This record gives sequence, structure tokens and C-alpha cells, in this order.
Amino acid sequence: MKIVQITTDNRNQFGDRSLSFPYFGTAPTGLFDGFTNMDGVEIHVVSCTSVKMVAPQKLAPNVWFHQPVVPKIGWGRSLFGGCVIAVRQLLKDIQPDIVHGQGTERDCAMAAVLSGYPNILTIHGNMRVHASRPEQKGSFYYKMAAVLESFCLKRTRGVVAISTYTRDLVQDLTPRTWLLPNAVDKRFFNIQLQAPEVPRILFVGSLDPRKNPLGLLEACAPMLRVGECTLALAGQFHAQSEYGRDVMKLAESLPGITFLGFLDRDALASEFARSSLLVLPTFEDNCPMVVLEAMAAGIPVAASRVGGVPDLIEHEKDGLMFDPHKTADVRNSLERLTKDPVLRQALSSGGRAKAMASFHPRVIAERHVEIYREVLEER
Repeated sequence: MKIVQITTDNRNQFGDRSLSFPYFGTAPTGLFDGFTNMDGVEIHVVSCTSVKMVAPQKLAPNVWFHQPVVPKIGWGRSLFGGCVIAVRQLLKDIQPDIVHGQGTERDCAMAAVLSGYPNILTIHGNMRVHASRPEQKGSFYYKMAAVLESFCLKRTRGVVAISTYTRDLVQDLTPRTWLLPNAVDKRFFNIQLQAPEVPRILFVGSLDPRKNPLGLLEACAPMLRVGECTLALAGQFHAQSEYGRDVMKLAESLPGITFLGFLDRDALASEFARSSLLVLPTFEDNCPMVVLEAMAAGIPVAASRVGGVPDLIEHEKDGLMFDPHKTADVRNSLERLTKDPVLRQALSSGGRAKAMASFHPRVIAERHVEIYREVLEER
């Protein structure tokens, strides 16, 4: 089977054009890991770029890489028309059986549904949800992305929904859906944990109101003041915003807090290795990769009972869930995990077992191949 995966080379998106090797989002990276050396599968990864960069011919023995160069006018200004044309021309040579667009944020979905080949999409971030948030009011980018997302959902063969939360949002707009979580980058299954003597709580996410770091600080404050734990916060931080100032004001009044800034995946793996548990007090989330990665690493997880998180965690078996709107509920979960090493070990073992069975790259890749065959048999 010859499969085209259309995804974003983050060198182009983030301006890292001096790097000699492409890198992708965490979910596509995990999926490509799973496809590597799979019998009977030929993968062609396609990532459009606005500037020519060094592009290897292969990412793995059975995984090819293609990088069409598209002038700036062919991107958002033309509703990604230039990317669509460039991909269609490339596919004439590849002649794939099926095309898979990874994400609706940029050009990938448009290039997939207008490729002229059987295609499916995966939604990683719901653009219509993002566009509806108060902080995005007046944002042309999110309005356009939401419109294009709806356009693509109606024209694809189906959508891989990474959570029931996403499935419920898209199932009325697309012919069919398959419920399948993201694959976890294989490096997170090989982390050697070295838990500290004083329990260390790790938070990973943007330090903004949606992720609720202020609520986390309020929940942890009593434990921090008596030295029962420490707290490390990893993520981008806008300290000049009103919310950011509130976070900093409370953080400066508490001991045991470290701000780590943005972490790449290698740095995140290192932080996992020296942490006791992961907490995610988010108010809204689809399929947070950090939860999957922590479970793969064997880090106990406490997370909000919102969005797609309940798909990932079975309460008391492989993690704890709480109501992020209730400080006492968040604090109770964290106190249980910091004070009870037996519970931490039980949730660690349960989480890792689930990750191996449900989020491992090869498991997710094999399920994708089943979906592709299902689509092709229905032609």
C-alpha cells in the first residue's frame, strides 16, 4: 500500500531553516515511528515549504520525504491554493493509494481533500473551537481556518478523531469518523525515572487562562508552604498580560516553584525522568499529548475531567481526574499522589500498561492501515 502523509515541517513554520533534517509535530512523529519498517507499506511524507531547505530523500527505509517549494502567495493569501497545486503535481509521480492530511490548521487538509485521490483527515486542533474563543475575537487567521476546516470536513472520506470530544464536534459535517488516539513518540517509552526525595509536580502547557496555571498554584499553595512538594511549570509565558502578572505575583509568594520555559521533546523527557507526577488542570483540551507521553514514561497523571481527557484516563486505575473549577478537588488529587507512594506506583504501572496497549506507535500505525484499507474497499 502506498500512502501519502501531508504534514507540516516545523522548520518552515518556526523558522528553523538552517537545520538539515525535518521535524514534525509530536503526533505525526509518533505515527511515522510506527510505520517504519512495516511490511507492505510505503509512506511518502509531503511537507510544503515557502523557502527551499535541505531535504533528505528518506526518513526511514520505507518512508520517503518530499518538500515542494511554494511561494508566499500560494499560502494563506490564496487559501493555500499554491500548496494544493504543488501537491497535486507531486502526486502524479507518486501515484498513492490514499492521502492522509494531518491537521486542519494550515495547508495539509486542503491539499489532501483536493488531491484527487481517496483521502482522510486527522484533526489535532479544532479550528472552529479556537475561533469561537473570546481571546480570538477579531482574529482573521482563526476565522479563515474555521471556514476551511468546515470546507474540508465535508469533502473528505472521513476523519480520524483523536477523542470523543473531537468526534462529537465533527461527526455531523463529515461522512464518517474513526476514534483513534495519537501515537506517542517512542523515546517516551524508554525513560529511566529517578524520582526525587521531595515529590516534584510537573505542569506542561502554555501558561494561559485555558490551561489554568493560576488555579494550579492556588491548589498547591498549602503543600508548597510546608515543603510537602515542589512545582515545575514548563511552557511559554506572557508575563506582561494581566493573567501573567497574577500568576507571577502568586508564584513569587510561594517557595519551591521553578519556571522551565518552553521545552523540546528531549528536554521534556529529561524533566519527566526527575518528576514524581504530571498535573494538567486545563479547562479545555482535545487529546493532550503530554498526558499520553507521561503515561508512556510511567509518570502518574492527575488531569481535568474535560474534553478528550476522560478517553485517556480511567480514574483510580491509570490516573486521577478532577474538576478544574474546584480548587479543593485539584488539591485533593495532588495531596493523594504526593503523600502516597503506593498509589503513585499503582497509577504508574496502570498508565504505562495502557500506553503500551493503546498509544504505542506500532499499535496506532497498524490501526491506521486498517482504516486505509476500509476506505479503499468502499471505493
